[in-house]
Amino acid sequence: MIVRPAGVTVTHVLIAACCVVFLLGPASGLNPSYGTGEQLLASGTAYFRHWGVVPAELFPPEARTLLTPLTALFVHGSWLHLLGNMLFLYVFGTMAEERMGRTVFLGFYVVTGYLALVAYAAAHAASPETLVGASGAISAVLGAFLCLFPRARVTTLFPFLLFLPLRFPAWLVLLAWFALQWLAAHRAGSGPGVAYLAHVVGFSLGFLGAWARYRRTTRVKRPATATEGDSQP
Repeated sequence: MIVRPAGVTVTHVLIAACCVVFLLGPASGLNPSYGTGEQLLASGTAYFRHWGVVPAELFPPEARTLLTPLTALFVHGSWLHLLGNMLFLYVFGTMAEERMGRTVFLGFYVVTGYLALVAYAAAHAASPETLVGASGAISAVLGAFLCLFPRARVTTLFPFLLFLPLRFPAWLVLLAWFALQWLAAHRAGSGPGVAYLAHVVGFSLGFLGAWARYRRTTRVKRPATATEGDSQP
């Protein structure tokens, strides 16, 4: 069982910020100022190129393009993209934030997310495709969660088992997820699709950062927000 922090947390603020940005942007389809049909498609393309990371424009860097890995963390390309990311952030972010503290967690989220997007862009420096989304930062949160709460349990839904909820140790679920991202990153190209490499980099940064900061305390101090029970959405 999770005892979630009382009041508004940084995790809640990040989720709210991503949702507001999405609802005001063209991808939601709810803002009439972007038009409809072909006009909406053109507006969306221009919007993503302005606020997202374009590897071919990031290297060599300029003042404006250096900000795009930050702004891209709050931009999402579809409802599914947004809701999937926010679900992961909500489930794993609150416990990680409670352990790290609000200020440290916010800095951790922004820095790891920024570096994950830059790493992907550096690996595909000639790509003209736009990269948006909080996946790199959220992957870092997953990595930190694995380091901080390896014995917590998470509820996982398997489509091939009729979405039957099953509980597994966090270390098993998160390592399996990381392995899938690693394999997918080796098969993915630089074109449109999921930026698996950003996930791999973010997860690695998150785990190593949490290990370097909390390695002396994770084995002797139990987290205040977790019990021997389950961690589940």
